[in-house]
Amino acid sequence: MEKTPFVTKEVLLEIVKEYPTPFHIYDEKGIRENAEKLKQAFSWNKGYREYFAVKATPNPFILNILKDYGCGADCSSMTELMMSDAIGYSGSDIMFSSNDTPAEEFQLADQLGGIINLDDITHIEFLEKATGHIPETISCRYNPGGIFKISNDIMDNPGDSKYGMTTEQLFEAFKILKSKGAKKFGIHAFLASNTVTNEYYPLLAKVLFELAVKLKEETGAEITFINLSGGIGIPYRPGQESNDIMAIGEGVRKVYEEILVPNDMGDVAIYTELGRFMLGPYGGLVTEAIHEKHTHKEYIGVDACAVNLMRPAMYGAYHHITVMGKEQEACSHKYDVVGSLCENNDKFAIDRMMPEISKGDLLFIHDTGAHGYAMGYNYNGKLRSAELLLKENGEVELIRRAETPKDYFATFDFCDILKNTKYDI
Repeated sequence: MEKTPFVTKEVLLEIVKEYPTPFHIYDEKGIRENAEKLKQAFSWNKGYREYFAVKATPNPFILNILKDYGCGADCSSMTELMMSDAIGYSGSDIMFSSNDTPAEEFQLADQLGGIINLDDITHIEFLEKATGHIPETISCRYNPGGIFKISNDIMDNPGDSKYGMTTEQLFEAFKILKSKGAKKFGIHAFLASNTVTNEYYPLLAKVLFELAVKLKEETGAEITFINLSGGIGIPYRPGQESNDIMAIGEGVRKVYEEILVPNDMGDVAIYTELGRFMLGPYGGLVTEAIHEKHTHKEYIGVDACAVNLMRPAMYGAYHHITVMGKEQEACSHKYDVVGSLCENNDKFAIDRMMPEISKGDLLFIHDTGAHGYAMGYNYNGKLRSAELLLKENGEVELIRRAETPKDYFATFDFCDILKNTKYDI
């Protein structure tokens, strides 16, 4: 798969006249087409719903686009619940999947009527104490432990994950919840991250469907939905095959008909909770080359840094970079592309072969639409960038302004001291 920006150099040159780099930009057309395709892939299931992982791209403008396709909101914190509520999500529109959860967050999720997805068996008592009751509809998160494999390939290590209940705990949790008044149950699991294979979801579905049958038999619980959560990945590297969501949906359908339908569970709704798959390829970080340094290596310094995109620094993650206007030039120079943080891991690329870069060139860092802006922070007093939406009609809309020094200083109790300085804050 080739890596081609969804925006041209000419368009970016016009954008930067109004919105200085760095900024994240999102492709409305791509987002809408992808959401529609996902909906089609699971249309065979009457109750299907995507609960978009708000944590991936927490922006009301993005959530409103996804709302057009029937998506709900998967929230993991107080502010995500508040944002979802503010734009009109309520009741079963909201899935609250958190861990190590404060009481006030359970309380708000309950007040909004959201579906609460419990991460641990001890949270049953904690939830009941916080809210005064156990909701009639509730979900539990499952972690089978061990290594999760597809054929001979290790996909991830659930046994080393802090999330979810053991098999024994899950069965006990269902019994306890049922005794406390719960009537409708859901199962949730997240066993692998960013899988680029059409086999992951059907295999996960098989595990959860078989589990659901046993839970129904042993606890008598009415299981109304199974949440396959996230884990469907995207191809970050050129040449990497992308997932085929239609094939994935069909694979889940086959397992559903093999396992659930014969056990009188053909009315169970399938939920997904995708973030990266929904938004990743439809966002990019645009930054300008402002310095070049020739020492033991060749460095290109840009005006973005790890506070704008943490993944390369935090995980060593690969993000492809296009030098705008030089797409057809030979990759004849080896660079480290770096930001200005006082951290040596603040690098978007290491020993990357690229066309020759000159100061003033615009660089498009691909696949930042999920877990890009959202993971930003303020180390070194750096300010978060703007977020822009490239609309279907070609117009550009500011959907989050860039932070200012006033935003950075706003939480200090002694801000009055700063007001009388020479700085305009």
